[in-house]
Amino acid sequence: MQKKVSLSGFRDFLPKEARVRNYLKNKISQVFELFGFEPLETPALERAEVLLGKYGEEADKLLYLFEDRGRRKVGLRYDLTVPTARVLAFYANSQIKLPFKRYQIQDVFRAEKPQKGRYRQFLQCDVDIFGSKNVLSDAEILAVISRALEEVGLEKFVIRINSRKILLEALDKLGIEESQAQLAVLRVVDKLDKKGREGVEKELEEKGFSKNVLLEFEKLEPDEEIERIIELAENLGIEKVRISFDPFLVRGLDYYTGMIFEVVCQNFPSSIAGGGRYDNLVKALGGPDIPAVGGSLGFERIYEILKDKVSKQLEEGQGKVFVSVFSKELLQDSLQLVSKLRKEEIYCDFWLKDKYDLRQQLKQADEKGYRFVLILGPDEKKGGKVKIRDMRQRQEKLVDIQQVGKIIKEWE
Repeated sequence: MQKKVSLSGFRDFLPKEARVRNYLKNKISQVFELFGFEPLETPALERAEVLLGKYGEEADKLLYLFEDRGRRKVGLRYDLTVPTARVLAFYANSQIKLPFKRYQIQDVFRAEKPQKGRYRQFLQCDVDIFGSKNVLSDAEILAVISRALEEVGLEKFVIRINSRKILLEALDKLGIEESQAQLAVLRVVDKLDKKGREGVEKELEEKGFSKNVLLEFEKLEPDEEIERIIELAENLGIEKVRISFDPFLVRGLDYYTGMIFEVVCQNFPSSIAGGGRYDNLVKALGGPDIPAVGGSLGFERIYEILKDKVSKQLEEGQGKVFVSVFSKELLQDSLQLVSKLRKEEIYCDFWLKDKYDLRQQLKQADEKGYRFVLILGPDEKKGGKVKIRDMRQRQEKLVDIQQVGKIIKEWE
């Protein structure tokens, strides 16, 4: 039995899968740039001190930490928010001007148990605004996340919204006022979807907190700030049915300070996007006091939902062309045809072997899913023509070689 090449939680993506992923990434990045966000990339490896203590105790256990050959303590990035905050701490007001609207699409690493939609290395798509406390920024994040999900083809999703301020005020009323105790309670409540109400209440009691936390949260309503964010988000294009206040939404990470949100999709068990406001993180990393708000798309979960649908769309819509090589004598003519089509922005490949067997070339083109095969034989060359074979409809057409690109683009 052949051994699996990749480690558990790490994956290879073969061409069919990679094509779908590239399609989704391109769609998402196009939306981010449409909204005025600029691209950013950071290293996969960070100093351990940059990562530790930013996410909470549970998340710290999932960090990949080790010593490099220089005996430095380092770690693989857990998310894209903390590395970006580090960048802001170093570059803000010099090379980066505020407010800064940034997006980042890169892999992150977490040492957790792999399961459906959850891996040890996965792609994250972040979008953030630094340097603005205005609730317009919060609404803009919700708007760009919603538009990105619509553009990739998701329809039945809802944005659940709450605020850390509202939650902390509720805990104050229960007499839970110390900040670390409050964070501990929120981490437990964050498990509500996984453990259920009884499980959360039991864990709260085990940790010395009142199980009445959930009863208190049940009474919560949006404050003026959240109502304003929802209003602005609707003005920016989010349908009213897509956004709702959720009193039990807490988000597990420690660094949130204001509005928080998650996106859930019908018939999928986990959230597919989330984020919120984190005004203190850049300062905590030694930088200036820069407010921030952002969100992240759960790319791997979106990929799981859409991969079959998008793969079918790509297969049906592709107009890929395979140029056959009739003989050694006609190789130069075939290559010139390939070059012509590529200059016309037509996806094009050609036969790479020394044996010019047309039957084998047609078989290869069919197996690889090429829509069209172009055949340029001596008779076609003499008449300034080329034969187009439609591999899907099993039809052939003899056309002028100068018009072949135009005809392929218009082919029904």
